[in-house]
Amino acid sequence: MPTPSLLVLNGIRLFLAVEAVIGLVGRNWLAVFVAVSALVLTALPQLLANRVQLFLPNGFLAAIAAFVLATIYLGEMHDFYNRFWWWDLALHGTSAMGFGILGFLLILMLFEGDRYAAPPWAIGVLSFCAAMTVGVLWEVFEYGMDQLFGFNMQKSGLHDTMGDLMVNAVGASIAGLAGAAYLKGRALGLGFTFEAFIAANRPRFRKLMPRRRPPGPRR
Repeated sequence: MPTPSLLVLNGIRLFLAVEAVIGLVGRNWLAVFVAVSALVLTALPQLLANRVQLFLPNGFLAAIAAFVLATIYLGEMHDFYNRFWWWDLALHGTSAMGFGILGFLLILMLFEGDRYAAPPWAIGVLSFCAAMTVGVLWEVFEYGMDQLFGFNMQKSGLHDTMGDLMVNAVGASIAGLAGAAYLKGRALGLGFTFEAFIAANRPRFRKLMPRRRPPGPRR
């Protein structure tokens, strides 16, 4: 029986495929281009992961597909960025959290899952830095597109950029704290995300051992 994550993933892909066909019938080439581009982006992460012998759980793929739908299709095609003032901020925050989680997992994977190879706070800080780096590079990309092609990706300019970076910092901080807490045996609501990725790529985390609990009083 398909999992809820797989149903969401396939539902988004089916929706984008139908939108591409509708655009093709109506000769709306922009709609076709946006729908097809979004559809390709929902499949690209797993293809890239396969090349480095990583497996992305369906939950990760569904989250990526939902993000692509929210940014490219709803945000750009249906102008959600201007219709809802909070749309851009919400996407920046959630994407920073996602990149922070992925950064934490990749850093932990470099240690083969050895939770004692570095202090938990250090790995949390590194995952925060990874997410912030992606956020900064995206802002540079927006600036470049505006300057080179006359787009308006930065909207209000400096205020938009600084607002995005501050929201990125919040999302990246949540991911970093959750990662550090996970190494200390605390979930903070995101433990299932870490466990799903680790279970799917267990050979890459061969040194990850369950955290030992102090022995209880003898009866």
